[in-house]
Amino acid sequence: MIAQAPEAVTAEGPLAIICGGGTLPFTVAEAAKERGRAVYIYALSGWADPHRVKDYPHRFGAIGQLGHFCRFAREAGCRDVVCIGSLIRPALSQLRVDLATIMALPDIVAAFRGGDNHLLSSVGRILEKSGFRLLGAHEVAPEILMKEGALGGFKPSPRDEADIAYGLDVLRSTSSFDIGQAVVVADLRVLALEAAEGTDLMLERIADLRTRGRVRMALGRGVLVKAPKAGQDRRLDLPSIGPDTITLVARAGLAGVAVAAGATIIAEPQRVAQAADASKLFAVGISESGITR
Repeated sequence: MIAQAPEAVTAEGPLAIICGGGTLPFTVAEAAKERGRAVYIYALSGWADPHRVKDYPHRFGAIGQLGHFCRFAREAGCRDVVCIGSLIRPALSQLRVDLATIMALPDIVAAFRGGDNHLLSSVGRILEKSGFRLLGAHEVAPEILMKEGALGGFKPSPRDEADIAYGLDVLRSTSSFDIGQAVVVADLRVLALEAAEGTDLMLERIADLRTRGRVRMALGRGVLVKAPKAGQDRRLDLPSIGPDTITLVARAGLAGVAVAAGATIIAEPQRVAQAADASKLFAVGISESGITR
């Protein structure tokens, strides 16, 4: 089965982007502009790139300032909202609350009692209660999704394909626990499962395990597999990869990375392909149901 990318949402007035770190928020912003939408950036302080933000109508705010965001978006005439960009989950005590946040505090406290998907889905419901329509970044810019097939010149071997299939089974089995969206498998052995540390630190952990002699298999064995959790709210937290992912996969001594096609965001695909070829790794999009031959 080939995963189909969604069609872009038809332009319906200006779009507000709640902007975290990285380049993806601006990729989405440019795609929305090309489709005729005005874009307004609500930049999360300490995360959003201030040099890129200044190219758009914007306002800086802190995590948790619900009222501040709502005023900004309503003044701009925005009904539709996209949340995109890297962010570390804050502690409840770290939120910068305003009056609107205080009014929503029972919902916010309940949101923090659970995994990331539970938290993000709750945030989505809070935004919708405030009168906004929450969209996935991929609905605004479907071109950011990984397509099926290999980027670059390298493809997984039969051994790698077995590890990929095993990794997908692991992620399907653990998704109900709302743990993570990535696993590293080598020779049908789970080396690491993503949790609160995120994909990058998980890969650094694999590199450290090799250095310590806890992983002794030859270099070029093992696969990073990423796929959404079952039942996940895909408007808020699709898995993603970028050029830095390839660098870390190489440092971890793996053979490559496989991600769910049509359900994984890819930053700078051309650079990903170049980095994979330079490191002699594969980067491949696969059907969520497994390898398509």
